[in-house]
Amino acid sequence: MSEMQKAADTLEEIGWGVSIFGSARIKPDSPYYALSEAVGARLAKAGLTVIAGGGPGIMEAANKGAFEAGGKSVGLNINLPHETSNNQYQTHSLAFDYFYSRKATFFMHSAAYIALPGGFGTLDELFEVLTLVQTRKVPPAPIILIGKSFWAGLIEWVEHNLLANKLIGPHDLELLTITDDPDVVMQHIEAFCVQFADQLTYAPALPE
Repeated sequence: MSEMQKAADTLEEIGWGVSIFGSARIKPDSPYYALSEAVGARLAKAGLTVIAGGGPGIMEAANKGAFEAGGKSVGLNINLPHETSNNQYQTHSLAFDYFYSRKATFFMHSAAYIALPGGFGTLDELFEVLTLVQTRKVPPAPIILIGKSFWAGLIEWVEHNLLANKLIGPHDLELLTITDDPDVVMQHIEAFCVQFADQLTYAPALPE
């Protein structure tokens, strides 16, 4: 609770941001690292705070892009044995011992969510935000997947197994935007921020 309270106080001062999820294992020479860095910079230049995990890989790239663009760069740093240091590109650094409080912090002040390639942690964060937006436990927000080839298999599985068996609603996949283009990312987020109230056009797929 103390971790969540400190995070809430910090983010309240900073205002709305965009959360970026992705693997710590992505190397700096990866095209996905470059994409994350570019998106972080674009968000910062648009006046949006970047919220990332604070570690290496995709998280570092997002923080680096925002930091070097002169924007606000928040790192939600988790204490893990295999991640011995936080990345250096943070204007606001928060420390967590618990995944629960760290993950909840992503959803406190985010106007949009971006997921790049990642493992179990990234999938956990992605499906958490899909569930929260679907059930309206958090405000509606763009959820953007960067990496069409990476995410294609997952989307196919969702369509063939969840949607086909009516385990999700007919509009639930519309919560997602999938692209490789930072311009599309920014256009989608900026349009949503301008017309926030007009974006929720269907009811959540709750059980009858």
